Amino acid sequence: MIACLRSPVGGLFARPWFDGAALSLLSGWFFPLSRLWAAARAAEGSVERYLAEMSISPSPRLERALERRLGRFERVRARVLESERAWEDAFFGPAAPSPAALGEAERARLLNRHAYNVLRRTFAPFAAWGRAAPFRWRIPEPAEVEALYGGLLADPARAFAVPDPVPSVRASHAFPAAPGRRDYWIRFPSPSARMDDEVIARVYEPVGAADPPTLIFGHGIGVEFDHWRGVADETEGLVAMGMRVVRPEAPWHGRRVLPGRYGGEQFVATAPCGAFDHFTAAAREWAVLIDWCRRVGRGPVAIGGSSLGAMTAQIVSDRARGWPERLRPDAMFLVTHCGRVEEAMQGALARSWGIAGATMAQGWTPELAGRFMPLLDPVDGTTVAPENIVSVLGAYDRVTPYGGARALIDRWGVPRGNRFIWPRGHFSVPLTMLRNRAPLLRFREVMAGLA
Repeated sequence: MIACLRSPVGGLFARPWFDGAALSLLSGWFFPLSRLWAAARAAEGSVERYLAEMSISPSPRLERALERRLGRFERVRARVLESERAWEDAFFGPAAPSPAALGEAERARLLNRHAYNVLRRTFAPFAAWGRAAPFRWRIPEPAEVEALYGGLLADPARAFAVPDPVPSVRASHAFPAAPGRRDYWIRFPSPSARMDDEVIARVYEPVGAADPPTLIFGHGIGVEFDHWRGVADETEGLVAMGMRVVRPEAPWHGRRVLPGRYGGEQFVATAPCGAFDHFTAAAREWAVLIDWCRRVGRGPVAIGGSSLGAMTAQIVSDRARGWPERLRPDAMFLVTHCGRVEEAMQGALARSWGIAGATMAQGWTPELAGRFMPLLDPVDGTTVAPENIVSVLGAYDRVTPYGGARALIDRWGVPRGNRFIWPRGHFSVPLTMLRNRAPLLRFREVMAGLA
């Protein structure tokens, strides 16, 4: 699939028409089916629990159909759990297995997890019957958010303080994932009490490179890159250029998904608190990752991401002003970002989710939500020098609206040569990057200049 996207045929998809199709597919198919899939996670094979989870009235025909699907779901889940236990023993066990054994453990894990994820389609008949909303809403009341975050508004930096002590980071055994590249994972306890879980990140590392420059690169909402086969990764080309890439799993994604949820659902379904929980946690987690990068090498450290990951990087670059100098990033690589978090929450994808109506039903108004935005929006600007920022934008992006991002890089003074503004939308920009390496090449030049 990736080879196809990089071929001339792939150019047909890396066009603005694809953005409308992708938006319709996500809002009308992927998210509703994901909700049905997550309900199966919560049901654990019980038809009664599934019906209660989805608030569906029982009928003999529906119960028979569900019994078959939930039985298959549980069989696949059992294989997933078995392969993940084997993966855990292989990669984080005391003795390093052979490279071949590690590769086989990773192959089995990914194969089974992919099969588990694609079970979404087995619930398609229920979505077609109009039985699936995209989210199980749990919008908190304003008083609840006030109790959690109101006290931080006078000094938002406290919400982003570097954990003291910095959690210890544990690395897995490494295996040769591709020619000239070795992969491994790092993990540590999240410093956020609101998460109360373990952070895990996949590390792509060029073989034989001494103190390579490093990019910490965050993914978009609902993107679980480490759990689907054949995912197109726009940053893999950097590894071939001699850079280390660290790909953290964001809160509530991948191995960090809450019971009964799917990847990214908690962020949306608990709006606006989900955004405050997510970004305050992710920023402090990235402080730990930057610390780890500084400890394992002397090369420059950059942060960046796509969409949600890019917004995380922007917040980190702003709040790092209050961090020790060694934890401040040297550069940024931003893809499909926008000026403020609030802009993304009003973008085309967020509108398709119906966030505004769900929050208003719980007493939220734009004024109430806006009271908490200083926690997330840039205050003092970025700690990264403008000549060390590379920005890749789609002029037709309506998901993370282009206008705000353009105004932001103008304020920052990002040089023209570091701006890549294409006639594309939110989803066609990453596809274009698979075929157009100019942003990666420019970012490599930036990092080489910092070495």
